[in-house]
Amino acid sequence: WPAGGDMRRRIERVLLIKLRQIGDVLVSVPVIRALREHLPRAHICALVNKGTEAMLEGNPLLDEVITFDRSVKELAWHRSLAAQIGLLYQVRRGKFDLVLDLTSGDRAAIITLFSGARYRLAHDPRGKGIWGKKFFYTHLVPFDGREKHVVESSLDVVRLLGMDTTDKSLFLYIPPETQEQVDGWLRRAGCLPGASLIHIHPTANWLFKCWRDEAMAGLIDYLQAERGQKVFITCGPLRKELDKLKRILSLARTEPLNLAGRTDLKQLAALSKRSRLFIGVDSAPMHIAAAVGTPVISLFGPSGEHMWRPWGEGHTVITKSDEYPCRPCGKDGCGGSKRCKCLEDITLDEVKAAVEKYLQ
Repeated sequence: WPAGGDMRRRIERVLLIKLRQIGDVLVSVPVIRALREHLPRAHICALVNKGTEAMLEGNPLLDEVITFDRSVKELAWHRSLAAQIGLLYQVRRGKFDLVLDLTSGDRAAIITLFSGARYRLAHDPRGKGIWGKKFFYTHLVPFDGREKHVVESSLDVVRLLGMDTTDKSLFLYIPPETQEQVDGWLRRAGCLPGASLIHIHPTANWLFKCWRDEAMAGLIDYLQAERGQKVFITCGPLRKELDKLKRILSLARTEPLNLAGRTDLKQLAALSKRSRLFIGVDSAPMHIAAAVGTPVISLFGPSGEHMWRPWGEGHTVITKSDEYPCRPCGKDGCGGSKRCKCLEDITLDEVKAAVEKYLQ
């Protein structure tokens, strides 16, 4: 690398590529902060999948967010190809000096190479993906054999530049009008300002990450009937998630405030911000709750909490690691069953005990 000051003068335009899911985009914020702290005058842009941009929109650390619409892959081949080539040329016209690929996929690697940037950084692909992929980059983070939280592993990329940040917190901008709208929903539902609210998001895009329906229903009843808390429920808009939530609510004796499928991502964040506690599984809403400063209780099964736990202090992760040394396996259920015993065997009493620490 050139000397620090000389390098910073050379870097005027920066592109960060994170073509992943909602939570993955949100946990890239510390990398953006490190870039801004060391390159205060640079134009910093993020390229993310359409549908995830709410995690970065309004963030004062960024100058621009551009999106890639993954649905173009469903178009006729010539239209899909034209759209993807159009994205390549949009990036090329950006004349970026530095590109950081935090995605690790082949598409992001091709975009990085085609950008023409002087400096192109990523993790070492270690032979994965298209042939010659490691040569698409000018500098690579070597794999040291350790698995870290995704926040730290992402920061390793910008550390190649000699940059870092002491503030590794997440941040999600909530427009004031969105917070006012959500507060209005809660008032009309009888939740007055200062009411003790608990946010439960029981589903995930991958249902094998979800807890037992009857246990989740029991938790709702415990919180409302025994502990006098007001519970509100959210879930994603997919039919499979809505159907699972319907089964949970049919098993509950008490009725929580059901906001399933009614919120966008900013509204979801505003709801979490008004909550005393968030309870859920490994999912994007878990990361959103942590980002807005709400304590999180998260249940982990096949996915690894060492990499994906809610980021920050004051959160609780519940697992069955002692009983199941096979976890985290990263598989979609035991033996391809789409059901994970290490997650389903978490007891309601274990979750109640974790909740009590916050309620007391």
